[in-house]
Amino acid sequence: MGLDPPASKAGPGRRSLLGLAVALVATPAAAARPQITAAGGRTRLVLPLGRPVAWSLSAAADPPRLLLDLPGLPPEGAARQPGAGLIRALERRGTPQAHQLVILLSGPVAPPVLREAGGRLTIELARGPAAGFARLADGRVLAAATPSRAPLPLIVLDPGHGGKDPGTIGGRGTLEKRITLAAALELKRQLEAGGRCRVVLTRSRDVFVPLGDRIEMARKREAALFLSLHADSAPGARGASVYTLSETASDSLSAALAQRENAADRKGGLRLPSVPPEVQRILLSLMRQETRTGSERLARLAVAALEGEVPLLPNTHRRAGFVVLKAPDVPSALVEMGFLSHPQDEAALNRPAHRARVAAALAETVHHFLDARRALQAGVGADTAPG
Repeated sequence: MGLDPPASKAGPGRRSLLGLAVALVATPAAAARPQITAAGGRTRLVLPLGRPVAWSLSAAADPPRLLLDLPGLPPEGAARQPGAGLIRALERRGTPQAHQLVILLSGPVAPPVLREAGGRLTIELARGPAAGFARLADGRVLAAATPSRAPLPLIVLDPGHGGKDPGTIGGRGTLEKRITLAAALELKRQLEAGGRCRVVLTRSRDVFVPLGDRIEMARKREAALFLSLHADSAPGARGASVYTLSETASDSLSAALAQRENAADRKGGLRLPSVPPEVQRILLSLMRQETRTGSERLARLAVAALEGEVPLLPNTHRRAGFVVLKAPDVPSALVEMGFLSHPQDEAALNRPAHRARVAAALAETVHHFLDARRALQAGVGADTAPG
């Protein structure tokens, strides 16, 4: 069968469209401008959070300032905002996944009084002695919040193969099952550091897990999405690629990969409400359509995030009948991080720094997917993720 030629390194292309697409799809509640009011010698800062955030507050001197760390909350609005009263200005620093709000003070302040309610964090400030502020600015955390993770959406990561099933074995002896687990653990670490979702792995050690059990883990826990990680083999192929479910493969390479991955197929049964068969058919059809739409969105976001970070296979988003993607009620995608049959991909996937770049792109994908999902559930915007 004919295979696509090796990939060339992708340029920045659609990466720049990712932020635009998400801005159109999802408007985070945290985008509202912080409010600063000053009266009676006191200053109040009200910061809209929009959802539970694991924030922490510390102080620093020379110049006097408070540092509010907001992991999992992207910076929104102007990089600098003028202040009032005891606050000279606000500055935002950080990454698309997290940021720090620097509260520049006009002078030393007493220990801040903080309240969090209704999706807002309020910080009350009063002037204080220089010696007292110096004691605050000793590097310790003044206040922090660790919200309950129970309401957070669940992400299921699926490291391919494991145990008696090593997957592909590269030319240098690299086992696919080892690469997929290392990459999944790094992605789990990055996602949990963002504080925006819960993460479970279908396997966290070198054990064999049937495909049907992997699917059921996501379904039983009502996961927001299912992401399966692989590093397969195909003569001449190189670069990352993303696959979604289709009964008809988009190309011969996708068909061959799906046939190989489906060898351990054990499907789980779908539980539908106790309604007449014709109603069940309608429910299942609607459910599959919604899931398919979510899976396509997930794949487009993944391709956009990976582009410019790692080499990509041509026609990067492909479709085939992977059993592991057949949950009718959980948006799913399979990511081939590269091909162990290609010496350059094998060498790259053995480097922790390269796996960390792949994980960072996929963490970005998950965050944007959750933003779009939340906006669509709230009835805001439309599905305009990059194609």
